[in-house]
Amino acid sequence: MSDDMFQQKPTTADDFIRFHPTVSEGIRRHPTVSDFIRRCPTSSDGIRRHPTSSDGRNIFRGHGLISTEEPKPIPILKSKSNSTKVKPIVDIKTVKVRGGKGGDGCISLRRLPKNPLGGPDGGDGGNGGHITFKATTNKTSLEHIPSIIEANPGVKGSNRDCHGANAEHTVIEVPIGTLFKSSNGKILVDLDVDGAVFVAARGGAGGKGNHYFTSDVNQAPEVAEYGADGEEITYTIEIRTIADVGLIGFPNAGKSTFLRAITRARPKVAPYPFTTLQPHVGVVKYDDLNKVTVADIPGLIAGAHRNRGLGIGFLRHIERCLGLLYLVDTSVPEPWLQLEVLRYEINEYNPDLLLRPSGVLANKMDLPESGKNYEGLKRYVDELNLPLFPVSGLNNVGIPPILRYIKQLYDVCNTEKVSDA
Repeated sequence: MSDDMFQQKPTTADDFIRFHPTVSEGIRRHPTVSDFIRRCPTSSDGIRRHPTSSDGRNIFRGHGLISTEEPKPIPILKSKSNSTKVKPIVDIKTVKVRGGKGGDGCISLRRLPKNPLGGPDGGDGGNGGHITFKATTNKTSLEHIPSIIEANPGVKGSNRDCHGANAEHTVIEVPIGTLFKSSNGKILVDLDVDGAVFVAARGGAGGKGNHYFTSDVNQAPEVAEYGADGEEITYTIEIRTIADVGLIGFPNAGKSTFLRAITRARPKVAPYPFTTLQPHVGVVKYDDLNKVTVADIPGLIAGAHRNRGLGIGFLRHIERCLGLLYLVDTSVPEPWLQLEVLRYEINEYNPDLLLRPSGVLANKMDLPESGKNYEGLKRYVDELNLPLFPVSGLNNVGIPPILRYIKQLYDVCNTEKVSDA
């Protein structure tokens, strides 16, 4: 076998360059400061600058620092999902909770080689677990709560005076502002602050072992207690506030399309009425670190306050919104009649809802027939002294002004909430 059959290894720098033609110098060097400045076209000197206002002052954004500009909505950079799966918000639910059963006591008599009558040594059973609800900012719906909740039972006692372990408590997180009502509708508790806890059902106590029943008369009792059953109670759980702003309108007015235009929410959109049967909530983020939730309320029709078209259930969702936006379809003749019917139904259900901060959206302004209908709607809205915004949720027309107004509604609602407290 000749030496030419073996590959020759590089021995000098020239050989290394020849064997590695992609390396011009044979040495990998680190980037210098000049390279870094050249690769950062946004900064001529390689230093990131703070944004400045028109008068040259630096603008800082953060906790405790005030911006000189009005908060702006953060654009949605991540593409929206094409999934057809939607998760409507559940704001009311009836649940049955059952505390854990206590562990049974043990019947045992000690038997030792040199002491066959050692006496009773049965241990006590452990206590059953409680069922507790805890308010948290991590939850916005009740969909994760099962209809029947059972806590863990306590462990039974055993011989040699070994007591059973207590069961761990079951903790269920709920949104802040969750109400618990009894079967007769009485409000029992309101979890209105983060971290508030409500013990809904207590677990049963563990049973005593036969060691507990020892007496002067009976030195070897063969009796023990069963563990007690836990509490079993039925509650109606409701969320006091599901969103900061609620979209109200007739079926097929374009509420779901508008919500898809301003948030990453994906409610179902279809050309038939009552597509939305449960509220859908989206989030609008602003550059001052505030997040405003907007709810798509199922469509209302005439006679909703008499429960026509599930109207009572839909009107109940409006009570859980701090601000209201009436969405009117301007492609139909006389669109102001829609607004008149909506306000009438709300007034018949709860007149106080008309006093909440509100605005009107003239939707579908991209259609030809909407132009002449808009003028009549504007005259009607001016008489109500409400702001009117022409928009098109399908083509994203008129979105920036309404996003600024949604932030104003959020600020007004939170100011009133603080003053009421």
